[in-house]
Amino acid sequence: MLEPAYQADVVVVGAGVAGLAAAHRLISAGVTTAVLEAAPYVGGRMSTEKVDGFRLDRIGQLLSTEWPELGLTPGLEGLVLRPFAPGVLLHSDGRHHRAGAQAGAGSARGALHAVRALASAPRAGALPRPRPGAGPVPAPRVRPGAPLGTAVDQARLGAALTRLAATSVERLLRRPESPAAEALAARGLPARTLDGFLRPLLAALLCDPDLATSSRCADLALRSFAAGRLCLPEGGAEVVPELLARTLPAGTVHTGVRVTSVSTTSVTTAEHGEFRCRAVLVATDARSAAELLPGLRVPGFHPVTVLHHTTDEPPPTGASLLLDADRGGPVAHTAVVSGVDPSRAPAGRALISSTVLGTPPDGVDTAVRMHLSRLYGVPTTRWETLAVQHTAEAVPAMRPPHDPRRPVRLLAGLYVCGDHRDTSTVQGALHSAHRAAAAIVTDLGATGSLHRADPAPGAERTAATAAVQAA
Repeated sequence: MLEPAYQADVVVVGAGVAGLAAAHRLISAGVTTAVLEAAPYVGGRMSTEKVDGFRLDRIGQLLSTEWPELGLTPGLEGLVLRPFAPGVLLHSDGRHHRAGAQAGAGSARGALHAVRALASAPRAGALPRPRPGAGPVPAPRVRPGAPLGTAVDQARLGAALTRLAATSVERLLRRPESPAAEALAARGLPARTLDGFLRPLLAALLCDPDLATSSRCADLALRSFAAGRLCLPEGGAEVVPELLARTLPAGTVHTGVRVTSVSTTSVTTAEHGEFRCRAVLVATDARSAAELLPGLRVPGFHPVTVLHHTTDEPPPTGASLLLDADRGGPVAHTAVVSGVDPSRAPAGRALISSTVLGTPPDGVDTAVRMHLSRLYGVPTTRWETLAVQHTAEAVPAMRPPHDPRRPVRLLAGLYVCGDHRDTSTVQGALHSAHRAAAAIVTDLGATGSLHRADPAPGAERTAATAAVQAA
């Protein structure tokens, strides 16, 4: 429990990955920091439910080995990433097609060599269905051609991905901006490649099946895909915030403390009254941040529903991320996540996690089972449903115009960070925390004290509100 007179240089409101990462950077710079979290646990939306030995992520966010902040953030040195199989597996017309697997060297010549090798590979038939008593079903042979189009189409796609992988983030952010669907269509890629590969891929990466996301943010997502590997944190999504919290000094994080108002010099809590400080960093979700900072823009959100099933006969797709190129059902992407990270399921059981974007249909479990049966090519009627988790405001929308580097300094003494100030990814949350911590350290170091005189009563609140409305 916090003492009512507790003071710190900085109070961070919110113990999600952004707030915890910012606290690490502030403490590393010698700034005393307290983190206040209303929930009884850290992590926010990056939570993992434990059911009978299974670890079930609420949102099932995909990470990338190419995200620099995963390696730069203090406290994440012990994070173990479990990669998916290279590229993704596309389901189309009853067949599986490997797509997007890069050529290791990362050069245009290497990428072209890879897609030519794919184009010349033998075709495979439809997925085999298990016969009673026939034993495990072997992994399916994969036809790499359709829905990517001809060998020439595949070469164009490979070259485009290679160029993105080699383009700097700064240069991508200077590109003209439009909805992702319009920008991709204008780049000369065949409609078959766009609808059969890029649309389902970006839907999985951005949780936006309509591709209304800013083209700049879509390019950043494709760049990470092309240059790295999609992956999951070993042990579940909650491992990321738990690692950050565990490696902070004892007594830094206080859960079950609800902040009711903030100013540039203090925060007020429901349980412990007012706490004085030199700066406040609001690191909550977008809607909670707007409640504390009147005038802060609240973005739209993408709803996400994740369904978790288990069986003792895993589908024959290994560690692949499986997408539906035909969009023949509610599932946007699915995977045998226990094949990627064995720690998520008890021995002898497979965990299949599937994501539905947008508002889920009535009878979502039945509709998803039918779709999964077609996607995996196996019966699903005997699969056990472990959980159906719906999050209405899972991912902030990034429709154009979208500034992925929105200001984190509202005024000296009041700051904000989170995925709603950057890109709507874990990388974006961590990067916004990096920017906010740097701004706070600069302001504290430049003035010695952010406030040379005590402001008049109410002045902090008035100034903060004006700054937020300007932002």
